[in-house]
Amino acid sequence: MKEKSDRDIAQDVLKKYDNESDKMEYTGIMAKIVSAIAISFSVFQLYTAIFGVLDAQLQRAIHLGFGMALAYLLYPTRKSWSRTEIHWLDVCLAIIGAAAPAYIVYEYQHLILRAGTVTGTDLLVGAVGIVTVIEATRRVVGIPMVVVVLFFLAYAFAGPYMPGILAHRGLTPEQLVSHIYFTTEGIFGIPLGVSSTFIFLFILFGAYLESTGLGKFFIDLANAVAGWASGGPAKVAVLSSGLMGTVSGSSVANVVGTGSLTIPMMKKLGYHKDFAGAVEAAASTGGQLMPPVMGAAAFLMAEFVGVPYVEIVKAAVIPALLYFVGVWLGVHFEAKRNNLKGIPREQLPKLGAILRERGHLALPLIVIVYLLVSGYTPMRAALVAIFLAIICSALRKSTRMKPVEVIRGLENGARNVLGVLIACASAGIIIGVVTKTGVGLKLASGLLDFSGGLLLPSMFFTMLTAIVLGMGVPTTANYVITSTIAAPALLQLGIPMLQAHMFVFYFGIIADVTPPVALAAYAGAGISGGNALRTGVNASKLAIAAFIIPYMFVLAPELLMISPDAVHIVLTVLTAIIGMVALSSALIGYLAANCAWWERLVLAAGGLMMIKPGMETDLVGVAIFAIILFLQRKRRTA
Repeated sequence: MKEKSDRDIAQDVLKKYDNESDKMEYTGIMAKIVSAIAISFSVFQLYTAIFGVLDAQLQRAIHLGFGMALAYLLYPTRKSWSRTEIHWLDVCLAIIGAAAPAYIVYEYQHLILRAGTVTGTDLLVGAVGIVTVIEATRRVVGIPMVVVVLFFLAYAFAGPYMPGILAHRGLTPEQLVSHIYFTTEGIFGIPLGVSSTFIFLFILFGAYLESTGLGKFFIDLANAVAGWASGGPAKVAVLSSGLMGTVSGSSVANVVGTGSLTIPMMKKLGYHKDFAGAVEAAASTGGQLMPPVMGAAAFLMAEFVGVPYVEIVKAAVIPALLYFVGVWLGVHFEAKRNNLKGIPREQLPKLGAILRERGHLALPLIVIVYLLVSGYTPMRAALVAIFLAIICSALRKSTRMKPVEVIRGLENGARNVLGVLIACASAGIIIGVVTKTGVGLKLASGLLDFSGGLLLPSMFFTMLTAIVLGMGVPTTANYVITSTIAAPALLQLGIPMLQAHMFVFYFGIIADVTPPVALAAYAGAGISGGNALRTGVNASKLAIAAFIIPYMFVLAPELLMISPDAVHIVLTVLTAIIGMVALSSALIGYLAANCAWWERLVLAAGGLMMIKPGMETDLVGVAIFAIILFLQRKRRTA
């Protein structure tokens, strides 16, 4: 029996841990039908982006209709069913799933004239629409998200029976269906609105970048830059995953995309399989924090906070760099501790040759950043970047896309958006319940009461809430939930909105490497052959920066570039980096030499002091770090 390649193993892992990737693989007429629907979906999105978006509910209803049809055709009712032949039940559900939003398009004028009054037919269609969205969520997103949605729906009816601050008058089925399906406060709310405009175009942009071979370019570039250093392949994983994060918003997909190459390289060099999988998991999870794309949740944040998307990108730059510095340091100290060498330079690609041959592939990314900074809307910037990606690929024969690949890019973009689209629709159900019952403010008040109204305890409990809600739930949906439930507690403490939303955004993402449900770590362990729990623990240690950075930018907003004082920003970043060095060395057990147990404790304390803003704590932290570094250097040379 032929042994599976690393790439095949990676694809199996992706399907196991990432529901969105476990799609049907049709042939014949069914493949053509699905392709036609997907291409039509992309054409509709491009048309409205070029010539003007339709009225909110119309745009979102058509967007959802296409998504529901594809979701039911590409994700079977049961995973045990044939992966190549369509089942009659899935065809029926695809038609029903698309028909419910189509009803809104057909009856749009009448629904407006009725001004919130719904008929019996409306209620029936709305109920069917809600149920089909929940079933599509089960297929595409996974059971954890369904459980959260059903919990909120149950809460909507159980209000009169709830204790204390959770009690409310309760909703009738008619009130619930009307609010969730026939207003822009439920399924057709802001999340689906962002999905139907910005997100789709950025995902389509990512699909075209993948087609040009940008992922391979990033890996080769990272190899040329860092492959020769101590622990080279692990540093390649950090760099390439950070670069891939600029176009990909999925931790698990990032792990598989770069990990299928970097994890075998790390193991060959001498890294333990549990650590090799952890490096890729931590680095790939951080990809969602890396501008300019940052995952779909960043677009939602711009809408929820009410600031231009470029402000979100600007605020994310320093925290993202600090995160990757933390992961890089962990990898570096582990390599030094185990005396792991890099790859010989003669075996690595040459930087100049890579840039000459494929450097043009990065032009669309550079342009999209320029356009965003210049004041273009994200939608217009993404649209320009899509066409530029196709044009840039044609500059060299080796990267040129054939006409069929351009068409295939339209299909891949529509397929790739399904996970975000369905997650946004189901998150809309949660928002609908929250806005109708007022539970968001009630939970925020309860959280503040529990923490005694103190800042640090409130932040700690908000962190736990975000991590728990993020376990097994996609980042987009997780951010919607945490920004609705947890962020209001921080807002009531007087924390500015951008900092509060970035706080829950970070911890929702870091749930992907936090045991016991650490999907990115599980994917890394699946490729490396390591233990999933130990891989998750190692990934959490490497990603320690992500557990600390949110506290830093709440206490020191200059890290989000909110303060115009450049000197203050530089000093804060510098002390934060030194603090990261101290913390990473404490966790790994190596700085300039192997650390004694007491040195690890002292380094951890010094690192935490530098993370808390303030001249006194920074000076004490730097002094502690300098003393330990001096002692270790002296011990090593003795």
